[in-house]
Amino acid sequence: MVQHEKAESVSVQSYNNLVAWQKARALVKRIYGATKLFPKEELYGLTQQIRRAAVSVPSNIAEGHGRKSIGEYLYHLTIARGSMYEVETQIILGGDLEYLTQTQVTSLLDDTTECAKVLQGLITSLKKKQSSKQDLEPST
Repeated sequence: MVQHEKAESVSVQSYNNLVAWQKARALVKRIYGATKLFPKEELYGLTQQIRRAAVSVPSNIAEGHGRKSIGEYLYHLTIARGSMYEVETQIILGGDLEYLTQTQVTSLLDDTTECAKVLQGLITSLKKKQSSKQDLEPST
């Protein structure tokens, strides 16, 4: 029988308290605001795609936080990171298609960069916990 490491937070009781989740949630709000002005014909194209990718980031952070092992948590965080890169690409495409101004592109990319850095910090922290095989504190 394989024993899994506990994967609740590193001194964080809830995913709501994770800075990575908070920043990702704020990014979702910005993406929804920016895409309100996309052309109607993009509603089921780029608009939906960028919104889904953005929503995937905080959703996977939360889902990973609720998993039973550090490995499962890391798996979901890497999905969140991949979604973040997808959002970045779609922001750039929004600028290329002139749906976003260069100012909006720059500002949104700054937000994704900051969010990605915090997310990577969480991933690095959990990898250290995993490699030292330390148990994480159980969530209440």
